[in-house]
Amino acid sequence: MRLFLIAFQFLTILPLPFAVRCEEEDLGRSMSFFPLVGLALGALLAGADYLLAPLLPRSVGDLVLITLMSVATGALHLDGLSDVADGLAARGSRERFLEIMKDSRVGAVGAVALVLGLGLKYQALLAVPLQYKREALFLFPMAARCAQVQMTVGAKRARKDGLGSAFVGGAGLTQLIVACLLTLAAGYLLLGLTGVICLLFLFLLTWCLKLWSHQRLGGVTGDVIGCASELNEIFFLLVLLALLRQGGAGA
Repeated sequence: MRLFLIAFQFLTILPLPFAVRCEEEDLGRSMSFFPLVGLALGALLAGADYLLAPLLPRSVGDLVLITLMSVATGALHLDGLSDVADGLAARGSRERFLEIMKDSRVGAVGAVALVLGLGLKYQALLAVPLQYKREALFLFPMAARCAQVQMTVGAKRARKDGLGSAFVGGAGLTQLIVACLLTLAAGYLLLGLTGVICLLFLFLLTWCLKLWSHQRLGGVTGDVIGCASELNEIFFLLVLLALLRQGGAGA
């Protein structure tokens, strides 16, 4: 329970009514429960959707849900998406890429990436058929938090400082196995075979992002992990839509 609360405190800005003791090694160990924090965020979205659906048009309500998700997480991973986009735009050396990602300012390309990323997420959620919407709301934050574990476990550190480095040093195969099993179980229970296929596609996507990061940067950073999380949220919804359009909803 303590490790879950540590993960909850790190991944959200939602306040807890009590303090939670956290040792340095607890950061990596808490990654087993990252998907459960994603599931809790999904429950928050599903609850908000239940309350908003009778009051607002779906187009407005879904925009509120995307806003709520960004606020609840403190836009932590959106920052990673914009930083990685700015680094890619620089087209410089590894050191230049890392320097740009560490800069707190958002460049033009990073701003474009934020707009496109949020726009894609919103439009994809809006297009999900109503009979699958609540399941999608539960699963897409969970899948993204599982991707964070996949990006971290077994990775090299692109830099020695930063939160990403702390998690890389503390997370191991146990955390990855637990996170994947929890996510796959939820995917199957909520969406059947369609959910499992979505998650397998995301596993491949995340593996490719991890391989690219090691080749380009010599490892991963917190920004790269955050970027992978955002891309997983977007692509979960896109893959789900593609499968549903092909009649693959074997829930």
